[in-house]
Amino acid sequence: MIFPDSLKVNSDVQEAIIVLDITMFRENAGQIRADHDRRGIPHDSIDEIIRLDEEWRKAQYDADQIRRERNAAAKGIAEAKKSGDSSRAEEILSEVSNLGERIAELSSIAEECLRKRDSLRMKVPNILHPDVPIGEDDQKNTLHSLHGEKLELDFEARNHNDLIEMNGWVDQARGAKITGSRFYFMKGDLARMEMALQQYSADFLIDRGYTLVQPPLMMNREAYEGVTDLSDFETVMYGIEPDNYYLIATSEHPLTAMRMDEVIEPNELPVKLVGVSPCFRREVGAHGLSDRGIWRVHQFTKIEQIVICHPDDSWGHHEELLQNAVDLWDSLGLHYRVVNICTGDMGTVAAKKYDLEAWLPGAGSYKEVVSCSNCTDYQANRLRMRYRTKEGNESVHTLNSTAVATSRALVAIMEQNQLKDGRVRVPEVLRPYMGEKEILESLK
Repeated sequence: MIFPDSLKVNSDVQEAIIVLDITMFRENAGQIRADHDRRGIPHDSIDEIIRLDEEWRKAQYDADQIRRERNAAAKGIAEAKKSGDSSRAEEILSEVSNLGERIAELSSIAEECLRKRDSLRMKVPNILHPDVPIGEDDQKNTLHSLHGEKLELDFEARNHNDLIEMNGWVDQARGAKITGSRFYFMKGDLARMEMALQQYSADFLIDRGYTLVQPPLMMNREAYEGVTDLSDFETVMYGIEPDNYYLIATSEHPLTAMRMDEVIEPNELPVKLVGVSPCFRREVGAHGLSDRGIWRVHQFTKIEQIVICHPDDSWGHHEELLQNAVDLWDSLGLHYRVVNICTGDMGTVAAKKYDLEAWLPGAGSYKEVVSCSNCTDYQANRLRMRYRTKEGNESVHTLNSTAVATSRALVAIMEQNQLKDGRVRVPEVLRPYMGEKEILESLK
């Protein structure tokens, strides 16, 4: 992690990023190559997309030329027959007898080139915002801001695994017995606080003009390919057979895809939504002590912010989403930091991303609790989601940010609000949702 002298990196609003469509590969491939250089990835896919596009256009052109030749021949045959020159008609017919096969062959070549071209194009990442720091991994993320006080406990901090075990709030063994590892039963006051977090966070964003939405918990493949690169994301998702659905990994995905194949009227923008849903992820690969318990699990609840807006407004909305998350986490009285994600730690979809990382005294580290992304027009292009203008329909911009992933928020609350005897204080803002309870009651 890089810590600059100033706790604020440059967050000036930049002009909207150019549409990442096939025209960009034809006319401005240099910008895509420069972005790949910033990310530290090769240009092979760019070069192949351009080659396939040229082959596709050539096959289309050649097929059109042969169609014109065939149309001219048909006219010549008709004129020869009309004049009674049957031998000339037969001669022309013989000359063009294989044109249909050549057209079919070229059409097949064009179709295959188009399929390969667009399959590759779907995997090319979004163009990054100029402020994204360059770095090969999360150690090069830069500090944006610090929030709250890092409490110094007068006793040895327990991690959340110890706290849930000594208080009987989570039953992982029985969860694993009836489902599998990383599933669990949550009980007692911790389950009550999880519900309080959902209601409080939803109310918090409703008060800021966001519309509450409970989305479907499954999506079809076409919709999912619109919001993310499935080749990168599919390994952490649960598929539902034989219907070919996917359990949602976050409500960002159905809420963003909700307007796919639509033209949105300008007076509807911005669309501001707060989604509340269970989320399902395989979450493979992490086995550290702090990743156990309820930190890295296969099912959790998340409250998500979504904005669909005019391209000129998206960078302002990105800062708005971040501020909502900051204000919400500040209200919980927790210590955390905001980091600006670097090129090597970025995924395919976002053009710029902030993470909030909460301090976990039991783990002795900061860990991610919120991701806040501007996806510019990347998802909108894939979803064919436009807004109406006098000059024609244009792509909207889409943004998303976690408000609260409840299991991770509970971990941060437990570790930062723990008492010497293992009990846990309830954040003041959640007490009205819990009968004014101040301390979580142990089940042991």
